[in-house]
Amino acid sequence: MLLAEIISVGTELLFGEIVDSNAAFLARELGARGLTLHRKTVLGDNLERVREAITLALSRADLVILGGGLGPTDDDLTREAIAAALGETPTEDPALIAWLEGLYTARGRVMPQINRKQAWLIPSAEALPNPVGTAPGWYVRVGEKVIVALPGPPREMQPMWREQVLPRLPLPDRALYATTVHTQGIGESNLAELLGDLTRQANPSVATYARKTGVDVRVAASAETPEAARDLAEPVLAQVRTALARWTWGEDDDTLAGAVTRVLAGRSLGVIEAGSAGALCTLLADEPSFLDAAVTQDHRRLITLGLTPVTLHAQGLVSEQAARELAAGAREHLGAEVGVAVVTATHGERQNQTFVALDTGEAQHTASVDWPGNAEQIRERAAVLALALTYRALKSQAVPA
Repeated sequence: MLLAEIISVGTELLFGEIVDSNAAFLARELGARGLTLHRKTVLGDNLERVREAITLALSRADLVILGGGLGPTDDDLTREAIAAALGETPTEDPALIAWLEGLYTARGRVMPQINRKQAWLIPSAEALPNPVGTAPGWYVRVGEKVIVALPGPPREMQPMWREQVLPRLPLPDRALYATTVHTQGIGESNLAELLGDLTRQANPSVATYARKTGVDVRVAASAETPEAARDLAEPVLAQVRTALARWTWGEDDDTLAGAVTRVLAGRSLGVIEAGSAGALCTLLADEPSFLDAAVTQDHRRLITLGLTPVTLHAQGLVSEQAARELAAGAREHLGAEVGVAVVTATHGERQNQTFVALDTGEAQHTASVDWPGNAEQIRERAAVLALALTYRALKSQAVPA
């Protein structure tokens, strides 16, 4: 089993009412186990279209995963579509009926007759238990190929995948090793130029991805064993790390906020935000370095936190000098060892402008950005800029990590 396809079923997904996080989860899971995902398809609740998609996917993939459409209502059509694609007739499974009725009885309710379709099986299908919902999955063997049908809610889908599907899958005799390097402060095209021919090779592969916190670089290799895959990837990964050392701040599950905590080296951090609606505080909320914060646009309150009336009237709140004064105020008035301030405008004359400042007590550092976007993008960009400035400035001071 080498090639896989994902078919996400649901009109709500097709119309963008719900983000298809299941497909992203499954894509990562497949890659980590040496399967190659060739396609992801999103379809509405239409029996014929889903049937056609299953038939086509089976013609070119070893594993076809369907997500959603296992509910009890008339527009939940995944079972019917699989049955139609294979030319098989669903029938009620007595054990599944008893299980479903037991769920409702345990809650003091009578099972609606509409739920009986959730007890259907076809001859090729094996039911996959669902301990947290009423929709069993299907594991369907089609010769050497497999169709898996999973429920749509992630809290049901993910345990079923890990506990029921993975133990049954004939996984390939190859292993994947991958490391993702996080960068900040360099554009994707500039980064690609630095990497040169590394991005053109196949195994190990080197790929770049734009993210909210910067650009990620993923180095991946496949081989017969995990050790061989790692040995294949490591020389290329070392090249990537060396080429991008100036801009990197972490790898894999690291967060930019966590990287800031590392370079703070035990010092406390105070934050003052004006105009960013607490976006920076949200990113720092779970960090042990985060001591205190003030989120406000009230000029009187900001003056008590260190903003001088002279700066407010002469340069305005959204200015470099205001950010400097508030960063110092974060140290003095919030009792932190390091202060950070963010001042930004999401509307009005200075819309899109952001200034951030860092005050360590020994030095101040500032950065700014003026880039179009909606209010959410501007706030998000301001928070990331503040974290990036803090990380770079403290790292440059050779603070022990």
